[in-house]
Amino acid sequence: MEELDCLGLKCPRPIIELARRIESLADGDQILIMADDPAAGPDLVAWCRMRGHTLVSSDPPRFVIMKNS
Repeated sequence: MEELDCLGLKCPRPIIELARRIESLADGDQILIMADDPAAGPDLVAWCRMRGHTLVSSDPPRFVIMKNS
């Protein structure tokens, strides 16, 4: 599983970093995002919905997203 450390980054940086990194993943791969910004949870939910990816787990500051095509 890929890991992306966004601890200490403020919105919208975690989403920007995720968007960059997820491009290199294959469909079905998962990425663990560490993000402690209070906006990270709601932002990741909305981003996954808009981009068609799956939020597998949300246990702040740990979020797991699965890439979908």
